[in-house]
Amino acid sequence: MTASAPRTTSAWMTPELESLRDQFGRFLDAELKPHAARWRRQRMIDRSAWTALGGMGALGAAIPEEWGGSGGDVYQEMVLLDTINRRCSDLANGYSVHSGIVTHYVLTYGTEDQKRRWLPKLCSGEWIGAIAMTEPGGGSDLQALTTRGRRDGDDYVIDGQKTFITNGIAADLVLVAVRIDGTPGAKGISLIGVEKGAPGFQPGRPLEKIGLHAADTAELFFDGARAPVDNLLGGIEGRGFYQMMEQLPRERLILAIGAVAAMEHAVEITRAYVHERKAFGKTLFDFQTISFRLAELATEAHIARVFVDDCLVKLAENRLDNVTASMAKWWCSERQVQTVDACLQMFGGYGYIEETEIARMYTDARIQKIYGGANEIMKLLIARSL
Repeated sequence: MTASAPRTTSAWMTPELESLRDQFGRFLDAELKPHAARWRRQRMIDRSAWTALGGMGALGAAIPEEWGGSGGDVYQEMVLLDTINRRCSDLANGYSVHSGIVTHYVLTYGTEDQKRRWLPKLCSGEWIGAIAMTEPGGGSDLQALTTRGRRDGDDYVIDGQKTFITNGIAADLVLVAVRIDGTPGAKGISLIGVEKGAPGFQPGRPLEKIGLHAADTAELFFDGARAPVDNLLGGIEGRGFYQMMEQLPRERLILAIGAVAAMEHAVEITRAYVHERKAFGKTLFDFQTISFRLAELATEAHIARVFVDDCLVKLAENRLDNVTASMAKWWCSERQVQTVDACLQMFGGYGYIEETEIARMYTDARIQKIYGGANEIMKLLIARSL
């Protein structure tokens, strides 16, 4: 039996956070991961999983207790996110959007009434959250969105279509990016909370993806959909674009954290496999081409961890800028795809079998270079700053 591979210890990690990570990991292993294969088949995470996460205090970990959260900080939040990506990655996509993004939009920009109405339900898992930006005509160019909204008495009436929306079918609350009264450019965009069952709002079919099979991803249709004026996020029109821009560093760091967790986990399970699998009378690890490649992958995962840790400290101190977050997003997601591909190769034919974890990690990884801002857009943003 070989010794365990060294694991990078983050400078911000405390004994309390380590205890939280271990406790949450055991909970995932015992209560949720056994159901993951069914979630993949049904293309949907069970409602009971969300309420179980809420009962553990894992939804809205950094949301104040007065709004139904756990009252923790960003480090607790990211420990939970990292653990989900390692121990039950089928949850990671939907969880990141719900707990890492939607709850923070409501906390940061919501009116007191919106926080009171929405956050306790989101933090308990009674409600599932989504955010709808991307449209069939494009995603990264948010100023070009075409979904329209107009005031009609005490309601907004919304017409348009969104696509690739995580949690789109299950969502009880969707923060929808709309253009109010046709006002051009960034100043015309607002975020409006559309609740499940709203007249004129209809989720479409689940989209059949090559990966992330447990994640509910859908088209959303708004045909004269009505949402109360009180559901305008923050209560002031024309703030949506700026709200989305302010949250981008957090969202891109969430993707980078998931990428690093996947890199480290891929190296861990591949290391275990090549120490056991034999060929020509010795283990695969005994072949220098295998051991050296694994050494390279472990080194790159360590570098990525150090980079992401630095970004996380900056986020906690409100110093994380969009350029640095864009660097983390593109570089870590690129390395994730490369790492998982290299690890799959070491599994040989077993790596191509869908029931093998590394095979699922391979197809799940590919979207990381696309969503949250395509990596080409990340490089464009970085280049503009040089």
